Amino acid sequence: MAKQWFYDTSTGQVQELERKGQAKDLLGPYASREEAEQALARAHARTEENDRRDREEDDW
Repeated sequence: MAKQWFYDTSTGQVQELERKGQAKDLLGPYASREEAEQALARAHARTEENDRRDREEDDW
């Protein structure tokens, strides 16, 4: 089985499946450590994009 990686929002650290924290604090799973390291930035970018779309929809 391929390794799974998670980003723990409570610690700011990347963790492997076997050592992951509580589910409420995790983003993932990701296929690589690098993807997990970028998880928070990617989630922030998606939130910003969705907020922008919401503002556009409100302006019609």
